Amino acid sequence: MNAKTTSYASVWDALEDTPQAVASMKARSALMMALTQVIEDRGITQAEAAALFGVTQPRISDLVRGKVNLFSLDTLVDMAATAGMSPTVKLSKPAKSSVTAK
Repeated sequence: MNAKTTSYASVWDALEDTPQAVASMKARSALMMALTQVIEDRGITQAEAAALFGVTQPRISDLVRGKVNLFSLDTLVDMAATAGMSPTVKLSKPAKSSVTAK
């Protein structure tokens, strides 16, 4: 039996249907990991993290459990900024394609 193996650049490329959804999930998951790392590095409780990020403790629980589908990109950027972090956006140049502007 020959099973066809498909390889993806990331888990999000495998799970999402559009390049837009992939980009959003990659950005959200990166922010969530950075916020979770702050909690771990500081050794703070979820209640303390909630105060730091300006949200409720149940939202921090969702954050540390990786519930990426429950957070918008705006919310995560706001949480990071509220904690004094400096979230940035990094863009790469688009790949050359045969599509031309009209």
